[in-house]
Amino acid sequence: MFKNVTIYRIAPGWAPALETMEAALDAARFVPCGATQDKSVGWVEPRGEAHGPLVESVAGQRMLKLMIETKAVPGSVVREKADEEAEHIEATTGRKPGKKQMKELREDALLSLLPQAFPRRSAAWVWIDQANGWLVTDASSQGKADELVTALVNAFNDLNVTLLQTQVTPQTAMTQWLSAPSSDEDDGGAPGGFAVERECELKSGDEEKSAVKFTRHNLATDEVRKHITEGKLPTRLAMSWEGRVGFVLTESLQLKRLAFLEGVFDDRADDGESGFDTDVALTTGELSKLIPELIEALGGEMAFGAAASDATAVPGSEAKASQGHAAVTAVGDDDDPPF
Repeated sequence: MFKNVTIYRIAPGWAPALETMEAALDAARFVPCGATQDKSVGWVEPRGEAHGPLVESVAGQRMLKLMIETKAVPGSVVREKADEEAEHIEATTGRKPGKKQMKELREDALLSLLPQAFPRRSAAWVWIDQANGWLVTDASSQGKADELVTALVNAFNDLNVTLLQTQVTPQTAMTQWLSAPSSDEDDGGAPGGFAVERECELKSGDEEKSAVKFTRHNLATDEVRKHITEGKLPTRLAMSWEGRVGFVLTESLQLKRLAFLEGVFDDRADDGESGFDTDVALTTGELSKLIPELIEALGGEMAFGAAASDATAVPGSEAKASQGHAAVTAVGDDDDPPF
């Protein structure tokens, strides 16, 4: 259900009833692209049942699903069709189309070709935990996350959210964990129930932007610590929590390539063909425990709306951190996690 996690903090006081949310989303229900429409965004039934509710409540947790459909025509095809029309105009009138007319010809060419384009759909889950004041999405890129938040704010004009910010930036914390002495190899220097796994990416902050990636590699080594000493800081780090959840933590506090490890779903009850209720309960149940512990490992949460400060050092660490951590654009899901 969730392959990625981006966490937003909901401003205090927002607690609409289920019926209120349903009515608001119904006004923006997903409709497929029209013949000459290149994009359509709207809400669909989380359970996948036609004409079902757009907001599902399972064990007090609310689930929504945004659908994005796009139709694209290769630019080369558009230009070729526009050029053919321009040549026809020049041959029949003796006048070569100017820049303004060429722009209009390309727009007309796109409209004429869109009905032949195949639509592509992608969906993003939204989990709203009103008790904890979290809004969590599995959008795989920052563009999708921004689009999702925009759709939510358009539907609920009294909704105010901000990316969750911690007192210690993820980059500072990851630097400390990777710099831990060899005696801490069991968990890679990570606190509590977290453990450093076998993958990371280090980048320098200088003009060269040099980078090094470790994959399926022991990270509690002098080689990794040497790269950090030379100025390369972690941007991604594979981790696990309590042997139950694996993920890649990014410098922007995103959890990528989320994976529930062996045994977590062993007791999964059969609640029908889809198993939707069980999946939601297990997924949100695990994340409801992981997220607070991750926040604690990063020094606690900043107050809602507070500006992200410069590096806040982890006690005992001399590492530098990134300037805040607003969400970054994700390239996309990688191969199976290294857990």
